Amino acid sequence: MAEVTGGIGHGPVEPGRDCPLCPRLVDFRRKHRALEPSWHNAPVPSFGSDDARLLIVGLAPGLRGANRTGRPFTGDFAGDLLYETLGEFGFAQGSYAARPDDGLRLVGAMLTNAVRCVPPENKPVGAEIATCRTFLSATIAGLPRLAVLVALGRIAHESTLRALGARQAAHPFVHGAMHRIAGPHGPLVLADSYHCSRYNTNTGRLTPAMFKSVFAAVRAELDRGA
Repeated sequence: MAEVTGGIGHGPVEPGRDCPLCPRLVDFRRKHRALEPSWHNAPVPSFGSDDARLLIVGLAPGLRGANRTGRPFTGDFAGDLLYETLGEFGFAQGSYAARPDDGLRLVGAMLTNAVRCVPPENKPVGAEIATCRTFLSATIAGLPRLAVLVALGRIAHESTLRALGARQAAHPFVHGAMHRIAGPHGPLVLADSYHCSRYNTNTGRLTPAMFKSVFAAVRAELDRGA
């Protein structure tokens, strides 16, 4: 069984540094520990506070981003757009400098990933997603004030629905959609967005305006429920 560490009280549960549950990811992690011993090269814990009303669920750590720095969405292009957007809508304070000691903090929000370890080619397989859902479910359950989740991409959306016990067919992934779902502490809203990856923005699938429109809707939803 994986070593887990928990936050205080209702804090989220995280896999330990040497989590053994996914052999392919363990092998990839060991390879990069040898190649880059100064990198984090371990499961990347969630970032934020246990009183978060917003949880943002990504896919998995980027090889040279969160896998290197140890903080979700820190050190690669996806983080540039995400943290800028979080700051614009009042979910982050401080200056993002693409490193975990930059002093930036989240406000009423938490970042996590559907898969906590970096996968080869940024593509986790189904068994890895299902195995790591234990930690996603624990993260959701550990946020008693949670009201809104944002799923970045279809895989994050589907894994979040499964973690909540919701039917996939009733809640298809659509950029900009807002799904109302029962959660462990009460009703939740699941908002969908294309992932803020460099590929999606370079191809025009996701523009900064499209991305920010999702967070504008999330901000309005949270303000209505305040």
